Amino acid sequence: MQMKLKLTVVATLAMVAGLASAQDAVVKIGHVAPMSGSQAHYGKDNENGARMAIEELNTQNIVIGGKKIKFELVAEDDAADPKQGTAVAQKLCDSKVAGVVGHLNSGTTIPASKVYNDCGIPMVTGAATNPSLTKPGYKTTYRIIANDNALGAGLAFYAADALKLKKVAIIDDRTAYGQGVAEVFKKTAIAKGMTVVDEQYTTDKATDFMAILTAVKSKSPDAIFFGGMDPQGGPMLRQMEQLGMSNVKYFGGDGICTAELAKLAAGAKTVGNVVCAEGGASLAKMPGGEAWKKRYDAKYPNQFQVYSPYTYDATFVLVDAMKRANSTDPKVYTPELIKSNYKGVTTTIAFESNGELKNPAITLYVYKDGKKSALN
Repeated sequence: MQMKLKLTVVATLAMVAGLASAQDAVVKIGHVAPMSGSQAHYGKDNENGARMAIEELNTQNIVIGGKKIKFELVAEDDAADPKQGTAVAQKLCDSKVAGVVGHLNSGTTIPASKVYNDCGIPMVTGAATNPSLTKPGYKTTYRIIANDNALGAGLAFYAADALKLKKVAIIDDRTAYGQGVAEVFKKTAIAKGMTVVDEQYTTDKATDFMAILTAVKSKSPDAIFFGGMDPQGGPMLRQMEQLGMSNVKYFGGDGICTAELAKLAAGAKTVGNVVCAEGGASLAKMPGGEAWKKRYDAKYPNQFQVYSPYTYDATFVLVDAMKRANSTDPKVYTPELIKSNYKGVTTTIAFESNGELKNPAITLYVYKDGKKSALN
């Protein structure tokens, strides 16, 4: 009799344990960035931010729709290539992820956003800044960082008003990002009375800029604006020094605004001429920036670049919408995203009707002794 009772108790406990685990649900969140190629340092930083958020969310015992949720990051590499970007977007759709954080580059994010829209999965980018991203009006596309209209214009205002520069040459890498931010800078600079003395083009794979810079030098500009990323920005600064262009200011958007830029410039003094812009406040002025950065550095030493606080917040924004909808089903929770009022590490995140961040801040940076420092 006693044996029978023991067996019954054991069986009941096993059933309860089985029931508890059956009520746990795994919810996948995708993350996409270049994890290979010359921009892998940005991609790693972005993925770290999203992964850190997932790990923290999994300590919170979140219950949605009556089930305890375990979040899982599904990380993909788009190699900063638009074709690969759409391929991995489709892969994430097929994997039935509940939402996506990414992509990093505008050139991959814009075509991928259509794929996500077509399969009904929301995506939040904390890095892609081309204004065209939100133009189609997809209800699945969100951005939590200032776009290039703010970055390009802010830099042109500073060049004209604070530095009183008159002549600028413009170089861009022909990507959606580089071209977009350069175009905004050009338009604003001309409106502010500056003269564009030369326009040159390169690619996001190039490392030799001697011919371009020699042509630019002959026009005697006060400054160069470069629309592109730091793997090109660093060598360009080094080659400017070799050509004796040490007094020429060098402007760029968030693509060059990294700790890595000084390393890629290999000690060139022209790094001291850089003025770059990032969407958002500096870490010191973000609501939770400095405390968050300590946690990040402890987990991922020497890997911080630019966007990881945004990918961290983007992950929480998706989950916040799920909690408010009491559902992890994209069809049910996506309409909650537009109503977000989430107090993040970077800022309080609320959206315009087109998915753009409300009241985005921008910060200008310079490099003092090779270290990136906020100007405002």
